Amino acid sequence: MIRYLRIKNLATIEDLELELYPGFTILTGETGAGKSIIIDAIKLLLGEKASPELIRTGKEEASVEAILEVTDLQVLPEGIDLEAENQIFLQRIVSSQGWSKSYLNGVLVPLKKLKEVGEFLIDIYGQNDHIFLLDTSSHLKFLDDFAEVTELRNMVGQAARELRSLIKEKEALEAKQKERAQRLDFISFQIKEIEEADLKPGEDEELLQERSILKNSEKIVILVNSAIELSCEKEESLMAGLKKVENLISELQSFFPELEMVKNEISDFNIFLPELVSNLVELRERYAPSPLRLEQIEERLNRLEKLKRKYGTTIKEIFDYLNNIKKEKEELEKSQEKLTDLDREIEKAFDSYLKLCSQLRSQRQEKAKSLEKLLVGELEQLAMAKARFRVEFKPINPSLTDFRSIRDLGSEELEFLLSTNPGEELRSLRRIASGGELSRIMLAFKALVKEAETGRTMIFDEIDSGIGGKTADFVAQKLKQLSQAHQVLCITHLPQIASAASHHYQIEKMTEKGRTYTLVKKLKDEDRPEEIARLIAGNRLSQASLKMAKELLEQNSRSN
Repeated sequence: MIRYLRIKNLATIEDLELELYPGFTILTGETGAGKSIIIDAIKLLLGEKASPELIRTGKEEASVEAILEVTDLQVLPEGIDLEAENQIFLQRIVSSQGWSKSYLNGVLVPLKKLKEVGEFLIDIYGQNDHIFLLDTSSHLKFLDDFAEVTELRNMVGQAARELRSLIKEKEALEAKQKERAQRLDFISFQIKEIEEADLKPGEDEELLQERSILKNSEKIVILVNSAIELSCEKEESLMAGLKKVENLISELQSFFPELEMVKNEISDFNIFLPELVSNLVELRERYAPSPLRLEQIEERLNRLEKLKRKYGTTIKEIFDYLNNIKKEKEELEKSQEKLTDLDREIEKAFDSYLKLCSQLRSQRQEKAKSLEKLLVGELEQLAMAKARFRVEFKPINPSLTDFRSIRDLGSEELEFLLSTNPGEELRSLRRIASGGELSRIMLAFKALVKEAETGRTMIFDEIDSGIGGKTADFVAQKLKQLSQAHQVLCITHLPQIASAASHHYQIEKMTEKGRTYTLVKKLKDEDRPEEIARLIAGNRLSQASLKMAKELLEQNSRSN
């Protein structure tokens, strides 16, 4: 529950501090005094989107702070540490620049963290919240919350998503199967074309080099012949000259023994030079002009170029492409086997989904009977003693041929039916309930869901719209009953509700030096009759309205 609230620079509120108490608290004031600003401030603490327009004119930022007391530690999400006396401190700062900061126990946290904590501790109901009763899609969620089967429903949703995913996979594979034969023929042709080419890594580069040599073979032969002639064929060749030098060194060696080494080096060169000539001869024979070989190379290069245009810019890329289409061919050849496996998986997943749906349906139907009985009892307390209520289930038959029938919410829809008068048949809420009736029905629903809990803060923002007289008395008593287990805060214009509260705050708006301010004052017991009289008679206070206000307060005081 909220024990302390401080609001700074939010709309017409400059700096407001409220100490709040357990039980039933009401806030009253003239229209436009700023009651809803307090609710808006609490919504900011709960993670609602903030707008710079909320900031008070002339201020750079607005802030909202609250101290919450936790009476049931089990309701908190994991990872939340409590301060002293089981308290949590929340803070939200909104800047005129558009950014905001959120704090939990003084530590900067993501905004979703405030929302996560707030959802466990605070509920806010506005005057239009009964609209959920008119939306049949929300009826199922309400029953699941009441029946506490949301975990099972989530399991159903997970099973439904997995089943739909398998069906989609099968459909995609079946669509591919239709093109399977054509694709297999095409892939097989490509594999054959590449493999028959008998490619070798680096082959294209070697062929280009050989082609360049063959195109210049005449020049190469001339150069080789010249080298051979210089080496051994001419009268003054290198071999002849070297032989003469070797003979001269031999004669000199008799005078200079140290020339033995030089003689050996010349002998080594005599061995190397014939080898060189032999290599040159081999080169001349290998690269002799050969129009046939050149034509073969050109044909091979043309074939490689065609493959590159189709499958990759390099031989490596062609090999990569070949590996990929071989894998695809293997998958296509195994696709029929995979379809069979998928059918088995889908059958198993469908069976699991149906079983979960059956469990969920069984628990929903069981709890629906309790809901019907308990809600009728709540409505009796709200001046609808003759009301009848029923949860009508509409089965949906899941089918593997219809995606829409495999629903995350299970295999049924439902709608709340109500009869408010004897003799009238049960009909949809949206067809028979008036605005005042909807407010009471909504309150009855909320009371049922929250009865099992304790220590929450329940805020009602003018849910009394459209009701009055005895109905207002019954609503007041229901709010009072709720306040025995929860902290109830209520903004109201009805004296019946205001007089039922234990704590009363008056909201006023004043103007000073051209600025508007919203002020909040906790009324003492002796001040409450005048404020409640104002709710009865407006600004035209009279002894009669004051007397009536006192009677209402005394009556509620006796019923405490």
